[in-house]
Amino acid sequence: MTITVGEKFPNAQLMTLGANGPEAVDLGERLAGRKVIVFGLPGAYTGPCSTTHIPSFMRTAKAFGDKGVEEIICVAVNDPFVLNAWGESTGATAAGITILGDSEGKLTHALKMEFSAPHLGLIGRSNRYAVVLDDGVITHANIDKPGECDISTGEALLAAL
Repeated sequence: MTITVGEKFPNAQLMTLGANGPEAVDLGERLAGRKVIVFGLPGAYTGPCSTTHIPSFMRTAKAFGDKGVEEIICVAVNDPFVLNAWGESTGATAAGITILGDSEGKLTHALKMEFSAPHLGLIGRSNRYAVVLDDGVITHANIDKPGECDISTGEALLAAL
């Protein structure tokens, strides 16, 4: 599937670091009956992901909440250990952003959002996108061109609502 307004977002088993170690998160269950933002990015500790993309959703989280968004989820093709440390170091976790790992890239592949930049050491990562989901159905979608971080930011998505 490609990301298309009106389509159901694919279900996936994502990963988080819980109190007792890695835990699976059923994305379909997490989205059911709720208004949620999911945004994807290439990876933890990478340049624009850390300095532009994640901070944009930290800055706009309250405004999204005022529009009825119940949760903002960041998805990256990384393991839950790295994502947990990244969420803590960026302040994203403290800001209420949920960071989930698409460790095997299955969601990214299902969305046809995968890209590779071997010269940067990035293989099978996620292109940048941001979607608003209502009960798992895509109501807004902003997808950047590979290597760009413009229309998938929090501010750009907020302006589209």
